[in-house]
Amino acid sequence: MVVFAGWTEDQNRKDKDFSSKRSLRFFGCHSFHSDRFPNWFRGHYDKLQLERFYLSVLIGALLLCLITLKLVALGVTCIGFWDRMEISTTQNCIMWFFRDKGFDDKSIHEMFKKCRRLEGLQRERASENWAYLKSIGIQERKLPSVVSKCPKILTLGLHEKLVPTVECLKTLGTKPREVASAIAKFPHILSHSVEEKLCPLLAFFQALGIPEKQLGKMILLNPRLISYSIETKLAEIVEFLASLGLARDGMIGKVLVKNPYIMGYNVNKRLRPTAEFLKSIGLTELGLQTVAMNFPEVLCRDVDKILRPNFYYLQRCGFNDGQIATLVTGYPPILIKSIQNSLEPRIRFLVEVMGRRIDEVTNFPYFFRYGLKKRLEQRHRLLKHQKLDCSLSEMLDCNQKKFQMKFGLV
Repeated sequence: MVVFAGWTEDQNRKDKDFSSKRSLRFFGCHSFHSDRFPNWFRGHYDKLQLERFYLSVLIGALLLCLITLKLVALGVTCIGFWDRMEISTTQNCIMWFFRDKGFDDKSIHEMFKKCRRLEGLQRERASENWAYLKSIGIQERKLPSVVSKCPKILTLGLHEKLVPTVECLKTLGTKPREVASAIAKFPHILSHSVEEKLCPLLAFFQALGIPEKQLGKMILLNPRLISYSIETKLAEIVEFLASLGLARDGMIGKVLVKNPYIMGYNVNKRLRPTAEFLKSIGLTELGLQTVAMNFPEVLCRDVDKILRPNFYYLQRCGFNDGQIATLVTGYPPILIKSIQNSLEPRIRFLVEVMGRRIDEVTNFPYFFRYGLKKRLEQRHRLLKHQKLDCSLSEMLDCNQKKFQMKFGLV
């Protein structure tokens, strides 16, 4: 305020001189004497000077406020700048970490899109988690793929999250590399809660009659199971299998153990349409149960892309609908085998090389199970050399030692 006061007094003197000159010019006088003016004029002049003083003080105060606000804004900007600089430095460190591990810029960008937590990730934590994953048996050449699938695992606390989860998974396995293999398949398993996801999942499967030894095998074979909702996903699968007549004696549990991947399919879009198709080509309820129990993978295949084309191929080969139903009931995978690489070469060999009728396979549908080179061609050649005749089941339904003893080839 002293500064403004000094400035104001000086300005007042200048204003007074200026006003005097203006007054002299105005009245045509050569000198200024305040006592020559009436009292009302002198009062008005003093009031004007006071108003100018207050106005000067007000302007000074406003300038001081503006300067203060500017300094505060500059301080906030600087803080934001240093925060951004710190984040940028962290990002640069983690970027170099990924490049050192063999990731290209496109892969790094995709990982940052998947996991925003990478932006604040310290290189030390990433290195620590990377080394731990390698130490539990995940091959280094596979680690980039594992991290690309689930970048979040590099941000998890090592001793708070990763180690306890891995130790829990180890209790489910019987072989040393099972856990590492499961993590490589589905690294997201490490980000799920043991208490909230794994424990309820184990309890759900135990309620279906699945033995404890099989539980670990099933989860480590298809670790994605831990991500499925029990209420909206798994319970629906169980309900569907029960609708096929598999609700007794732990049959559903046996199906799930045989093919844990069946739980990943949508009931209404895949499993039910496949079951309806199998019924439509002549399979009975018992036949459908046989398919589900022994070859549940057949239920998982697409009707229009795989099953129906195979059905039409068998029709073109000369099988009638009843024979096809017999073949499918006897060996359900006949509907999911490759036509070009499996069915066609075997049927051609049966008819053209072995000289047999095509309908012979209806008595032994497992004919389509055996390898063409190792089993069919080799045994046919031995029998032909010995000039021996037999049925397809006698020829194929035994191991090599029994086959040789049966036909005196020892």
